[in-house]
Order: sequence, then structure tokens, then C-alpha cells
Amino acid sequence: MLLLHGLGGTLQHWDAVAPLLTGAHQVVSMDLRGHGLSGDGAWEWEAVLDDIEAVVDHLGLDTPLVVGHSLGGMVAVRWALRHPGGPGIVNLDGLRSAETSPRHYAGIGQEELTALLAEMKAVFDAQAEAMARPLPEAHAVMYPQRALRTTDEGVYLRPDAALAGQIRYDAYFQDSVAAVADIQCPALFVLATRDLPGMPGRVGELMQALRAGIRRDLLAVTAHRPHLQVLELAAGHNMVAEQPEQIAQAVLGLQRGIAGQATSDRPGLPY
Repeated sequence: MLLLHGLGGTLQHWDAVAPLLTGAHQVVSMDLRGHGLSGDGAWEWEAVLDDIEAVVDHLGLDTPLVVGHSLGGMVAVRWALRHPGGPGIVNLDGLRSAETSPRHYAGIGQEELTALLAEMKAVFDAQAEAMARPLPEAHAVMYPQRALRTTDEGVYLRPDAALAGQIRYDAYFQDSVAAVADIQCPALFVLATRDLPGMPGRVGELMQALRAGIRRDLLAVTAHRPHLQVLELAAGHNMVAEQPEQIAQAVLGLQRGIAGQATSDRPGLPY
């Protein structure tokens, strides 16, 4: 089993979940390129998959079940497309970025949506500018050491601003729902149903519309594909930290379903 973190995370993202999965499985987490202690490189999806292949080969994992959160979930979808006969994937709230096309939001008026998207873009632009500068010492201590890069100019967050910007504007990062239709291996998609704690009300409205659009479009894709399952979890986007036990239960449920189907002629995932 291979665990993939989200944008700005590291393999330590899984510290609360991994111990709950290790009873009957070998569990490995890794830093994606440009994150943690992994090397730099342009964010090209096939190259990222090659990175994962190298880790899998080095550790002799054969073809693992891949579990990805957020950006890692999008990578997991691409992994499933590369390995159609693989054991499966789990995607944890990793299907669209908040800066997706306006048509992907649901239940919100166009005028309000346009205003909220402009506000959010301004916030993300300010964050990008801040990432390009060294962290103040008081802020640096708030982050895991593994997520930082120290240079002669100061301490910076990983990924650097250039790579984060490349990912931010990538079309697949903004929407990977359409790719789900081509997945042939078992897959479980876990959707958040709550806002992140402390989220301002107007941003919360936008995130609710984003979640509604993802749910609408994902259910349309998975409706007649029994090997693709959808689970809605009472958690925010940071579900790995908020609900580690439920995440582990969902992953192990898929694993049991795959094992059960291997010895059964029943369609779908029997769990």
C-alpha cells in the first residue's frame, strides 16, 4: 500500500493513518517531487508517475494499492489509468482544485460566483507572493522541518513558488473528474462534506458550491460503473488529520472488497 500526500504536504501527512493500516499490509508513504526531502523537477504527471514507479521498484512493492489525498488523489487517478489491472486506488477529496471552471460549481448564482472567485484568486495570489519570500523565523517554526528548504537567503516552504504555481494552473489539477470514467481497476472516492475549521462564511459558500459540483459530476460518472465507489465523509478537506480512523476504515474496506471479489463472481465491491 502506497500513500501520497497533498500539495504542500510530506510523507508525515500520514503519521496518524499509517499505523492503522499496517496490521496486515506493508505500508509506504513518500514525498512527491518538489516536496519534503524529494528532489526538484517540473510538475509533469507522467514524470511524477515515473517517480512513484522508481519507489515501488526500489522497495519491491509489486503493484500496490495507492491511496492519495488531494493532489495525491489526482496522482492516484493517473496511476490507475497507467495500471488498469492494478489492485485499486483510494482518492481522498482529490478531484478538483478550488480554482476550477465556473461550470463546475453548483447551487450558486453566476454573479455571486464571479465575485467569490475573484476574492479567492486574490487570496491565492497573495499566498503565492508570500511563498516566494523567506519565511519569518516566527512562522518557520510552525511547519515540520521536512516541509522546509534552507538556503543562504533564508528558509522557504516546499514546494517553491514556481512549482506551486505550475501545479495551480494545470488543467488536470483544476479538474480530474472526467478522467475517472476511464479507470478500470477498483476505486474508492471519499468526498468531504464540511468546510475546513475557521473558514470565513463567504469562502464557505464557494466551497459548498464546489463540493456540490464535484458530487454531481462524480456520481454521474460512477453511476453505471460498479467498480467505482463513492463515500461521503463528515469531515473537511483535511480529512486525513480530522478523521484518521474513518480514513483507515475506508481504505481497509476497499482492500477487503478487492480480496473478496478475487474469490467471488459477484460484480462490484462487496463491502
